[in-house]
Amino acid sequence: MAYAIVEDSGTQFKVEPGDKLEIDLRPLAEGATTLTFDKILLVSNDSGVKIGQPVVAGASVTAKIIGEMKADKIFVERFTRRKGFHRRVGHRQRYIGVQIESING
Repeated sequence: MAYAIVEDSGTQFKVEPGDKLEIDLRPLAEGATTLTFDKILLVSNDSGVKIGQPVVAGASVTAKIIGEMKADKIFVERFTRRKGFHRRVGHRQRYIGVQIESING
């Protein structure tokens, strides 16, 4: 089975064709349906393993964009005891869902 180690926004992912990932939100071109990852650190396929120094030359991973999604809401609470200070802030992280189509290289 072919797989690759991909770096995106400072995070490394081990991907195989058919995998679904949640990557950081970024501006995309209008009507974009695919996304290409260029920073491939390792590629393993039938011909062997290629390790990059730091990246594998000529390797890429193509992914189909599923859409923009949101994670579950988290709450951050701060308070100071005996002073009456309470603050509750909610946050809901946005990300892009992608499905890995092919590994080239």
